[in-house]
Amino acid sequence: MQAVNRNQLFVASCLALLVTSLSFGIRAGILGRLGVQFNLDKAELGTIAATAFWGFPLAVVIGGMVVDVIGMKRLLVLAFIFHLVGILLTIFAGSFGNPFWALFISTLCIGIANGTVEAACNPLVASLYTDNKTTKLNHFHLWFPGGIVIGTLLVYFLDKAGIGWQIQMALMIIPTLIYGYLFLRQSFPVTERVASGISTGEMYKSLVNPLFIFMIICMFGTAITELFTGQWIELLLKNVTENALLILTVTTGVMVIGRGFAGPVVHKLSPQGVLLGSAILATIGLYLLGHSSGNMLFFGALVFGAGVCYFWPCMLGFVSEYLPKTGAVGINLMGGAGMFAVSLYTMFMGGVYDKLILKQLPPGADLKVYNATEATAPMKEALAAANKAAGPEVINTTLVIPIILIVAFAGLFLYMRNKPKPTLTLAAH
Repeated sequence: MQAVNRNQLFVASCLALLVTSLSFGIRAGILGRLGVQFNLDKAELGTIAATAFWGFPLAVVIGGMVVDVIGMKRLLVLAFIFHLVGILLTIFAGSFGNPFWALFISTLCIGIANGTVEAACNPLVASLYTDNKTTKLNHFHLWFPGGIVIGTLLVYFLDKAGIGWQIQMALMIIPTLIYGYLFLRQSFPVTERVASGISTGEMYKSLVNPLFIFMIICMFGTAITELFTGQWIELLLKNVTENALLILTVTTGVMVIGRGFAGPVVHKLSPQGVLLGSAILATIGLYLLGHSSGNMLFFGALVFGAGVCYFWPCMLGFVSEYLPKTGAVGINLMGGAGMFAVSLYTMFMGGVYDKLILKQLPPGADLKVYNATEATAPMKEALAAANKAAGPEVINTTLVIPIILIVAFAGLFLYMRNKPKPTLTLAAH
């Protein structure tokens, strides 16, 4: 059996996560056009967008449970297949059947692929870098905002060039084929939990630890704050600014830089200290996004990006470092819980968004009629004004979540003071 090539496995993992994030960035950029082309209202778009978020937890939780049994390599081959099917189904959504269901199923496939990538790659990175888990998880998760930056910039410039959304989606096939090829050639290690000889029973028993349950609940809030806002930002703010998609690019650009320099930040402040600071910045950033216009929105995006930057990798890093007996299931339950919360919140807020828009329109107005391509010029103007008022309202409703997180992480910071990290003894393999 060939030796484990740590660097190549890490590069392939980053490429797989890049595909995951490209799907978010490109879909965020084309969501509005899919709605116009296929005459879908905000609730239907919310349901389609949410599908990626509940396909993800389904895959990440099941993947977390079977990764030790079937191995990380087989999981990643599955991810590759689901990515390819999901991308192709999206491209040909208008060619056959009901476009809503084609987009629904394709987004579900991509969500399952994304979850499977995390189910395999999070424990893989933790197993490859047992002495530096939180920092390397930050470096790995750098490619999530990195892909969103690339995806949103692609949408922005290809739109300017008049290149359609189908070609934009098709570009994702290139990194998909590369990561599939790289993983197929590599030999994989066992997970850290297996290497340390902790039994499956002990791993599952660790999941009822009150600290782990607390972190799962906090993950609901950190994931909604980061991912709901990111997925919907173009729709929410496109009537407030002409460059709504670039706001997402600024947010995620800050996240890329922040995660790239995670090492000294995490070592100086500890994961829990970073999480507290992040919640404070995310609250200020979200407030600015909901109460600003023009160039001030870009400053809000900058602060918000700095806030949500460390949420996801530090939540996973905290569990991996302070609750290592929870193993691959623990780290993947965290990701699954976060995405599941985002899916529910996205579906709920899609309906809320429609109601907020209707409030601004004449009594008895039908959104389908106002959204239709044959809508009159006054109707289009009225809808634009309604969207302009409703978008920031959705952001302001979400603001309560990071405020709660400030209190929760302040408590965690005080509780964890002077508590040593538990260590696992790795058996020879």
